[in-house]
Amino acid sequence: MAIIELTDVRKVYTLGKTEVHALKGVSFEIASGEFASLIGPSGSGKSTILNLIGCIDQPTSGVVRINGTATNGMNDRELTTLRHQTLGFIFQSFNLIPVLNVYENIEFPLLLGKTAVPKAEVHDWITYLVEQVGLQDHIKHRPNELSGGQRQRVAIARALVTRPAIVLADEPTANLDSKTGQTILELMKKMNEELNTTFIFSTHDSTIVGLTDHVIRLLDGEVVEETFQGRAAAEARS
Repeated sequence: MAIIELTDVRKVYTLGKTEVHALKGVSFEIASGEFASLIGPSGSGKSTILNLIGCIDQPTSGVVRINGTATNGMNDRELTTLRHQTLGFIFQSFNLIPVLNVYENIEFPLLLGKTAVPKAEVHDWITYLVEQVGLQDHIKHRPNELSGGQRQRVAIARALVTRPAIVLADEPTANLDSKTGQTILELMKKMNEELNTTFIFSTHDSTIVGLTDHVIRLLDGEVVEETFQGRAAAEARS
């Protein structure tokens, strides 16, 4: 079942008197539980697609559906609710709150509104995530007391804390050395398999591409190739 569908999606930005056609009729589907990647050179449309799936932006034309619901025409409140209840975000710059410790940074999205996590389960759920990302000995540390890899681990746990169906990851290994990046990827793959969370990466990292089930290659705002490997390939054949 497709959890994300883009149908003939176009996005045009106006810069002064110039129109920039960031997406030119993009169509694809991503199934629930996939570990998918968007790849291509800078300017190919990767970040634009993440912004549209993340309900941060709207297409100029075409339809974006999340869990079967078209985002086109939703008002700001509806888009905010969809983002908060369905989506998690991991950024290459981590975007942690400096004055909060590990536990508090992970907890923060739960304080913003209604979530799928009952209040009585919040502490146990955060503690579980902290253990899963291997930071139980750093739970009271603030971001400036953590390494880059540890900060990204916090960001992963924070992205998962609302139990989102989809996690969007924008170049999540870009600011990490190769060994740490590999460890972070293996951690995300583990969470994908154990929680059946759909992960979508925007990346230039060949290691990420090698681990993903579904690879969507972009060039100049168009999908030029889709490949399926691992679990996705097996499911496509069945």
